[in-house]
Amino acid sequence: MVIFDLVCLNGHHFEGWFTDLTDLEGQLAEGQIFCPICGDDNVSRRPSTFGLVRARPNSAQVLPEGQAKKPDQDSLAVKAFRKLVELSARLEKDFVDVGSSFTTEALKMHYGVAPTRNIRGNSTPDEEEILRGEGVEFFKLPILSRKNTAS
Repeated sequence: MVIFDLVCLNGHHFEGWFTDLTDLEGQLAEGQIFCPICGDDNVSRRPSTFGLVRARPNSAQVLPEGQAKKPDQDSLAVKAFRKLVELSARLEKDFVDVGSSFTTEALKMHYGVAPTRNIRGNSTPDEEEILRGEGVEFFKLPILSRKNTAS
């Protein structure tokens, strides 16, 4: 699954989970995506606030004259990316995907109506404010798809 940031014509920002970019574009073209806040079907993809760039292994790096390259300079980004891949795999394996029911399920667990378990899903900024107001602890984290993590 891939998470895309979306926005409706009224300016409401929310996330959507899709198989890939083609799935998102198809659903947008068919008008199948609605704003969870106002119901507007005029939705578009917006730039994501998260990104990583992986340098090519054999790319030459030009440093100012007299500066030596630090030993771990190239591998730091690669190490961080690998950790994100490991974390994403763990979240996919050990957390139940509740999709757009995240807020509802989190509140049920918070008030003891549903058994406590590890869940993941998507929520709108308004839903996140409700969770914070009720004292529900959560955090947002991007999950990489297998397609995005291929070497």
